[in-house]
Amino acid sequence: MNNLFSSNFSIVNLHKRPTSKSEVVTQMLYGETFRIISKSKKWIKIEIKEDRYTGYIRIRKFISYLKPTHKISTLSANIYKKPNFRNRIGTLPYVAKIRVDEINSKFAKFQNKWIEIKNIKPLKFKNKDIFQDIKIFKNVRYKWGGKTFEGIDCSALVQICLNFNNKFCPRDSDQQAKFFKKNINLYNIKKNDIIYWKGHVALALSDKTLIHAYGPLRKTLVMNITQTIKRIKRTANLEVVSVKRI
Repeated sequence: MNNLFSSNFSIVNLHKRPTSKSEVVTQMLYGETFRIISKSKKWIKIEIKEDRYTGYIRIRKFISYLKPTHKISTLSANIYKKPNFRNRIGTLPYVAKIRVDEINSKFAKFQNKWIEIKNIKPLKFKNKDIFQDIKIFKNVRYKWGGKTFEGIDCSALVQICLNFNNKFCPRDSDQQAKFFKKNINLYNIKKNDIIYWKGHVALALSDKTLIHAYGPLRKTLVMNITQTIKRIKRTANLEVVSVKRI
């Protein structure tokens, strides 16, 4: 793990170019691992190990790679200075990773901070249904490049659930559509199939409904599949390009 670093900040924006005015292409979460590609005075270009995505972040005091033991299993989890409900010092997002050093009846200690044990799972934990948690993001606002409770985009919504279950998933929808190989006919769609348009993705919750972080309506919504397909065709002139099954 030489030359690898762990993010010790809750959420770090990755920009397309080394300027804060450049678009945010994705985010790095607490405990995610990265390597430095290049460095300037104020910015570093990095590659996130978990999905091999690259971008620019401001130079900050990151820590050397720290092997995590647990992950956040709720939409957001408060962190505290001491093992009580006073002195909240921050919040961690779903699937952020921590290295637990100590556990008592209600709290776990990591890097001199404390978190409720009900909000974490061992790193190796997997849900029986890999998209079991996706509806915790319902009504979370749409945010291009986002992947947390503060805002999320359509491809991150799919990626984040797979990452929680220790499965690799590319960051962008076009990358995902190429990565997943099993093609399904739209008329045979069932729960957990993934629907792709050019530049957009949604997850089927059943053969009739889907969930997606939908830019035009600015939040994550559960919608009827047929109506959504018609709406996207009418408003963006886009057809479904593929349906994938994992």
